[in-house]
Amino acid sequence: MNSSNMKTRFLSVIILIAIILSRGDEIKAQKYDNGLIDKTIALIGNDMIQLSTLESEVQMMMYQGVTTDKNIRCEALKNMLIHKLFLTQARLDSLQVSPDNVEGELNRRIQEAIASLGGEKAAENYFKKPIFKIKEEWRESLNEQFLVQEMKNKIIQSLPDITPSDVQKYIKRTPKDSLPIIPIQYKYRQILIYPDKESSVFEVKERLLEFRERVMKGERFSTLATLYSQDPGSAAKGGELGLAPKSNYVAPFSDAAMGLKEGQVSQIVETQYGFHLIQMIKKEGDMFNARHILLTPQFTDKDRIKAFSKLDSIKTLINADSITFEVAARRFSHDIKSFINGGLVAEEYSGSAYFEKDQLNPIDYNVIKNLKEGEISDPFETAGGEGGTTVYKIVMLEKIIPSHIATFKDDFAVLQNEAKNSLAMAAFEEFIQKKRETTFIRIDSNFQHCPFLKEGWIK
Repeated sequence: MNSSNMKTRFLSVIILIAIILSRGDEIKAQKYDNGLIDKTIALIGNDMIQLSTLESEVQMMMYQGVTTDKNIRCEALKNMLIHKLFLTQARLDSLQVSPDNVEGELNRRIQEAIASLGGEKAAENYFKKPIFKIKEEWRESLNEQFLVQEMKNKIIQSLPDITPSDVQKYIKRTPKDSLPIIPIQYKYRQILIYPDKESSVFEVKERLLEFRERVMKGERFSTLATLYSQDPGSAAKGGELGLAPKSNYVAPFSDAAMGLKEGQVSQIVETQYGFHLIQMIKKEGDMFNARHILLTPQFTDKDRIKAFSKLDSIKTLINADSITFEVAARRFSHDIKSFINGGLVAEEYSGSAYFEKDQLNPIDYNVIKNLKEGEISDPFETAGGEGGTTVYKIVMLEKIIPSHIATFKDDFAVLQNEAKNSLAMAAFEEFIQKKRETTFIRIDSNFQHCPFLKEGWIK
């Protein structure tokens, strides 16, 4: 859809490729000096680890940016052995994973593979096996991953709750330079005004209707998309989005697209990103490839001057003590998420009123960073409306918390979480130590140089 969604899809594909590499079934192992192509390099309990699987794990680590050195295969082997210890205990404890969760994740990854490779047939050609066979292999790997996570969750659930006393002990035993660094944080209020949308929306719709009529008369949809679409991620490709699951898109867009026949052009579709025309290219089950033209309402200098004048008047009233910022926000702000709280802005997911730099809109941050506590900004234009549309604001910086080392008084929740993670890591280490002492383990002589063997892996 837009460039951020395209980046999300790209990152998902990278993760998918890494997981594919971890299977090792289609990857040829590296030849060693003794001429071996593949063999069992480790026995752990009732499980075997193959050389080809290790090489696949190494490729995955390198793909993810792990620094390559002479011990990378040793690190990979250690990780695989630890994985097998957790997996073995999960089976002994008869832990179960939800088949629906496994199938859901499996289908998501299969769809991503099909989308990234250009269709189901292309995916089958790439892996040299039918989709049902790929699913069988990936299902087994996913089931193991879910079981290992269930075993870790079981260990975590057995740990005692972290009390304030535990947090204080964690602070005392942790070197000061190892405690979390809390970045600078801002708490602010805002009064937000939308420009007059009606005329701008009408203009956008008229333009899209014109484009649709031109396509109906024989013009190429892709040419119009390249020339006029405001989606930079797809405009350069003639508006083409690529084959992807319908779940990748917001419901109004995917519903309209799935209702089209191949080659058919939609009526105007409104989403949070703006207004679209969609042309269907190809459908495969719940996946489709389509072109689109995106237009968003554009506002004029007249809109800007009108909004700035109103905000200036509100700021003057506040500075004259005729009204508080909170009351003004409740009375004048168009932001439904913050006006009821007197303009206090809260982070969408955590509900926190404190924002780090990276959590702020860059335009808003450039204004807020130059304010003193209690100071109100001049009116400014930003992309803070739904779907990134233009809005106009004044903001008041209520409080600034400088960057600092986490303290018990101010950052208890952060330190409590760190203490809990520390306790969990210690529990995992204790589990690994106990299990490797009681588990049958044999490791190939080619790996006897690995530093981790000195930790007690060889009896």
